[in-house]
Amino acid sequence: MIKPDLNQALPAELGSLHFVGIGGSGMSGIARLFLAAGHRVTGSDRSENHNTEDLRALGATISIGHDASNLGDADTLVYTGALWPDNPEYLLARDRGIPTLHRSQALAWLINKQRLIAVAGAHGKTTSTGMIVTALLELGEDPSFVNGGVIQSLGVSAASGTGELFVVEADESDGTFLLYDTAVALITNVDADHLDHYGSHEAFDEAFVTFARNASELVVVSSDDPGAIRVTAALRDKRILTFGEAETADVRVHSIGTEGPVSFVLNWQGHDYPGALRVPGKHNAINAAGAFAVLVGLGFEPENALAGIAGFTGTERRFELHGIVRGVSVYDDYAHHPTEVAAALAAARSVVGEGRIIAVHQPHLYSRTQLMAGDFASTYERLADYTVVLDVFGAREDPVPGVTGALVSEKFEDKGRVAYLPDWQQAADHAASVAREGDIIMTLSCGDVYRIVPQILASLSATSAI
Repeated sequence: MIKPDLNQALPAELGSLHFVGIGGSGMSGIARLFLAAGHRVTGSDRSENHNTEDLRALGATISIGHDASNLGDADTLVYTGALWPDNPEYLLARDRGIPTLHRSQALAWLINKQRLIAVAGAHGKTTSTGMIVTALLELGEDPSFVNGGVIQSLGVSAASGTGELFVVEADESDGTFLLYDTAVALITNVDADHLDHYGSHEAFDEAFVTFARNASELVVVSSDDPGAIRVTAALRDKRILTFGEAETADVRVHSIGTEGPVSFVLNWQGHDYPGALRVPGKHNAINAAGAFAVLVGLGFEPENALAGIAGFTGTERRFELHGIVRGVSVYDDYAHHPTEVAAALAAARSVVGEGRIIAVHQPHLYSRTQLMAGDFASTYERLADYTVVLDVFGAREDPVPGVTGALVSEKFEDKGRVAYLPDWQQAADHAASVAREGDIIMTLSCGDVYRIVPQILASLSATSAI
């Protein structure tokens, strides 16, 4: 991967932009905003998807496959963190001396002087961002936004608004969330991840401290997460609102009902405000508390803020139902860290009733798999009824000898509840054969595991349960 230069001065003008990896959820959203701002946009990606199709319809020129000729006469190249430094389009841009910007740098340029709400944290960013955007629209605001996933009720992950507010999901994975001129910072949690970049838990914490200190108006931070508590303790002379289940939280969530779509009560300034969501899972009640804290911190009335959040219907790749075949529901979820997996499986448990959960786990990153194989195994063994493990999706990393999905399956105590099947068709057939009416099959990863979903649905149609 290419490590962005966070000290790089941004050009006064970007002109026409070429996006390498334009089909990704984050990159496509930023490209959409540049198109809306009147810039000429070109791009490339390894394969077609609905993002590339949508961007073409908006006027972008997109090439499939990476080749130096794709750069054309672009004035600026924008790259994703997953890009390798030998990419021919990137190398040509460097040879020509045109600006090469990480996507977060391009976004920081685009935000300019707008009032920024930046949402960061190891988990819950996309959902929390979606809740805030949905609520602001329900409240009559017209924010600009860039989210890491498509907000289902809006059908997009990004849009340009006419209001002063700009809401972004801020990526902590490579430190680029420190680029933004943030007004309101929401920290969902500081559960150590991306240690391949930061090197230590302490450095990871310190990045969040810096992120919070940079917020000019308000810091909204979890009262429950140990890392977030450490960050809060390091802050001085900041307006802070905490949220969570802790008795001391400024926005305290309690009376959480987790059967089906989640219900809860938020206590704010001595008053209880009952709420309900259209999405399941205790974690989403806590996400709602964080979004609520942002909104009341901005001055919105509590009842109106909670009603706005209630309009949120979810984001793509977050507990997303893809189909039901012979009574088996097939979901996909972006969860790729043990904490996220636990939350996703708990949400599934709240809706599966008497049925079982068959998880299909695609390990993401060799470094994470090597470090957390045991944590993944214990989480799946505790919360799923059966687990199929695929091979590692390496993303931006080179393969590490000996690091495969087998590292996870070998950590299971009960080997009868897990199968390591790197062949996707075998994995789909096996998951379908295990499932019976009333069960949930759930794919989990931020890699490309969603691509196996059609195979699972087809296998369910063709296979009788055992």
